[in-house]
Amino acid sequence: MRRSAAKAPASTATQTAAAGAEFPRSAPAAAPAAPAVPPADPAPRQSLRTEFPFELPRGYVDDAGTVHRAGVMRLSTARDELVPLRDVRVQENPAYLSVVLLGRVITRLGELPMVHDGIVENMFASDLAFLQDFYRQINAEGHTRAAVRCPHCAEPFEVELGGSRLGES
Repeated sequence: MRRSAAKAPASTATQTAAAGAEFPRSAPAAAPAAPAVPPADPAPRQSLRTEFPFELPRGYVDDAGTVHRAGVMRLSTARDELVPLRDVRVQENPAYLSVVLLGRVITRLGELPMVHDGIVENMFASDLAFLQDFYRQINAEGHTRAAVRCPHCAEPFEVELGGSRLGES
């Protein structure tokens, strides 16, 4: 792509140069250098948090007897929710969906080299319930609140169904 400079109005010297006379060209006067200021960013970039740490209430016990409690779960994608529907185990027993889904989105659990649905299906029921609730909480924009009314004074307020801190249920 060719770029051309903006043309200045023709002066007598330019007209003479165009007619064939050669004149020495002088460099334009240098303007004082302005301090370099980065352009203002109209909207600061927002980062999206995609991984969330958790701690299981009881912990997964591996074959060697080691208890793994600390883990990380990532946000679910549409693919994460669709792929398990083709799994034969899920088609035979829809309750197995959460096991397969959690096996896909848990990225780390203790010192285990890999987390998969076989690990999730061998967790204690309380840990599975915690993970199901945690999954709903992080994939529902970070909250599972419900509007309720006090049975004594009828004052409305909100409660956090998934617990207000990680690990609560």
